[in-house]
Amino acid sequence: MPDSTISNTPLPGLYIVATPIGNLGDIGARAAAVLARADLIAAEDTRVTAKLLSHLGLRIKMTPYHDHSDERARADLVARMENQVVVLVSDAGTPLISDPGYKLVRDARAAGRHVTTLPGPCAAIAAITLSGLPSDRFLFAGFLPNKAKARADTIAEFAGLRASLVFYESGPRLAATLAALAEGLGNREAAVAREITKLYEECVTGPLAELATRYADAPPKGEIVIVVAPPADDMTEEADEATVDAALREALADEPVAKAAKAVAKRFGRDRHAVYARALELKAEA
Repeated sequence: MPDSTISNTPLPGLYIVATPIGNLGDIGARAAAVLARADLIAAEDTRVTAKLLSHLGLRIKMTPYHDHSDERARADLVARMENQVVVLVSDAGTPLISDPGYKLVRDARAAGRHVTTLPGPCAAIAAITLSGLPSDRFLFAGFLPNKAKARADTIAEFAGLRASLVFYESGPRLAATLAALAEGLGNREAAVAREITKLYEECVTGPLAELATRYADAPPKGEIVIVVAPPADDMTEEADEATVDAALREALADEPVAKAAKAVAKRFGRDRHAVYARALELKAEA
């Protein structure tokens, strides 16, 4: 049966279209066909999308849609979807993955508009396939916070999770982020993937601390994905509540509550916030 999205005029509504993350040759036939039939393209950066349209030989009306777009812009797009084909694209890869867009999808659904997605390139998924790290279970965490404490707190939330972790990062912040990950997660195996699908595609693997040193004086260019391996089976100890309490009491004898809780949580693979709450209880009982 022919694909109606390609062979016929698409239904009015919202089309979420994945675009290449680097190599323009990765645009799919179905995505190209829908772009060609669009009445309007809502683009994160119209200058970036213009390069893709030029590659395809298309001239389609575009409008900016990004993090700073207001409710009025979103309402206008939803109104257009009643009778027009509106395509949502990001600068690269799959829209809504660390990109603006979910509010537009939410509002389009609430208005009863037709919504469909055309899957395709995604830097996070591509990096996992390049990394050689476990891919059966993973967490995509996007960009870590800029400030050191907020970044450390966020990393601590993932410490006990038995899954590979995937982060987006920029070149200037890469070394500091790798060092923070090594501090918060232990010196796990990791991969730094950059320029994926482009001529100078690179995926460097090794322990987090070693990678942090590698990039400390040579921040790379391009968009970067960090993949961190899950904790090794022997990195945390199995323990019942009594054992955890005993470890907390011992740590509290020499360390402040926050530091003691962090160490014990990491040792036993427990949730840091829960361990901190228990540490406060034990401190009060002492």
